[in-house]
Amino acid sequence: MSQAAPAAHGAQLSPDWELDFFSRPVLDPGGKKRWDLLITATPASEGSHPRFRWVKNCPASTVNSVWLQGALNEALAAAAEHGLGPPRRLRCWRATMRTMVQRAAEAVGLEVIPSRRCYALAEWLSERERDVYPAEEGYMAGPLAPPPQPIRSLPLPLPEAARGDSWAWASLPLDALRESSEWEIGFEGLFPLPVELSGDLVVPGLRLFSRIRSLAIAGWIAGLEPARLEMEGTNLVLEAGLEDRWRLATLAEKEASEVAEAFAAAREAAAGLQFIAVQSEARSERFDGFWLLRDMPDC
Repeated sequence: MSQAAPAAHGAQLSPDWELDFFSRPVLDPGGKKRWDLLITATPASEGSHPRFRWVKNCPASTVNSVWLQGALNEALAAAAEHGLGPPRRLRCWRATMRTMVQRAAEAVGLEVIPSRRCYALAEWLSERERDVYPAEEGYMAGPLAPPPQPIRSLPLPLPEAARGDSWAWASLPLDALRESSEWEIGFEGLFPLPVELSGDLVVPGLRLFSRIRSLAIAGWIAGLEPARLEMEGTNLVLEAGLEDRWRLATLAEKEASEVAEAFAAAREAAAGLQFIAVQSEARSERFDGFWLLRDMPDC
């Protein structure tokens, strides 16, 4: 089964796609877990792209890169029928499926980016786990086995060329972030914010400053696929891609302890939302880089 939402008339380059190919809590007639391929377009901001979603069921006995290659071709054809060209990039968030997805995508000419920035996909998966799978025949009720926890690598220091002159903690109300698509931004990573969240909600973040290299630093961070900020011991860490971790700064022990507690509380209160900004100086109204981030499940 496949489905695609209507798009605007006239062919256009599709936004990035987010992909998940994995088993679902539904047993097929043979008693094995059914697999689904889910593909959704990445919206840069509210209303900026036509919505595209595509689903195809896969029997457990045919899970391989050959099946996936054929399914990707079908998805590209479905997008074309709705006036969309191929995506710029294909984001894949499951480390266990990276090799299979990479092999199938390369065969159809798609670039794969291992990334946790699959926010639209995570939202859709939650919808399906809540509303779709429980209504299907063969649904496996009850708690599923948790995914294995990934081994966390030690954070690496930022390369010299990516270090700014200074940095500062920051916060912005959600209402202000809802207008971020209108800001002057060089490299941006925006996504639609949850409509159910109050506009008064305060979202924590980080501002990096560099008078000379701010645009270059923003470009470097953009290539990392930034995912989340956290304090680990005395280190301020940027998690990126699927497993990459970068040390942005090291704080004094007392300050780090206070900051870690405050930042974790602020992030939880903001439904996991965070941001990171790159500017030439604190007074500048331009962002050379600005990324919204949100906590994602490690699976």
